[in-house]
This record gives sequence, structure tokens and C-alpha cells, in this order.
Amino acid sequence: MDRQQVYQEIEGIFGLVPSFFKELPDNTVEAEWRLFRAVQLDEGPVPVKYRELIGLGIAAVTRCRYCVFYHTAIAKLFGATDAEIEAAVHYAKSSAGWSAYLNGLAIDYDTFKQEVEQACDFVRAQEHKRAA
Repeated sequence: MDRQQVYQEIEGIFGLVPSFFKELPDNTVEAEWRLFRAVQLDEGPVPVKYRELIGLGIAAVTRCRYCVFYHTAIAKLFGATDAEIEAAVHYAKSSAGWSAYLNGLAIDYDTFKQEVEQACDFVRAQEHKRAA
């Protein structure tokens, strides 16, 4: 596809061609659009609302205001509530904080993995007991 064909496809989906697509060089505009469409718009194993909540969490941690705005708007478009938005950002904060703590203290990774697996085994066993 040439640039105009890419723009026609983008406009057919969004009703406009966002300026950030207009900044792309001719030799990458088609590839970037195809990738954007595949990752951001096409159906996949994770429903769009949840993909956008994940994207919002990542955007919050990386402090990208463009991405925070985009992922929040699209998550809401696909049904995310304010409570889900807050929970996604809070979860990202918690995860980033624990990452800083674990890495900062150089907690032994193999021990960490073993303890997580042990805890998961315990929870599964408890669930199995409750179901019986």
C-alpha cells in the first residue's frame, strides 16, 4: 500500500488520520500501520478492554502521558469503568514498587521462584479441599 491507501484505511477506521501517522516516513508508514492495527485493534486472545488496561498500567509506569491518555480513552470506549481504570493503575504501581524492592535488595531469583511455586501449590490444594 502507498501512503494514500494507508491513510484511506486509517480514516475508514478512525474518521481521521491522526497526526502521528502523518509523521512516519514513506518507507515505514504501511508497516507501522499494519503493526498498530494488529496489536491495538484486531481481535486476539485478550479482549480489547483488558489489553487497554494492561497498556494503561505500562504507560503509567513508563510515564508516557500520550499512552496514558490513549489507553484510558480506548479502555473506556470498550467498557472499562473508572474503578477498573484506577485498579489497573494501582496494580501497575504496586508491581513497579515490588520490582524496585526485589531488584534493589537483590533477592535471590531461584528462591523467589521456588516460594511463588510453593505458594501456588498451597492455594491450589486449598481450592481442591473446598471443592471436595
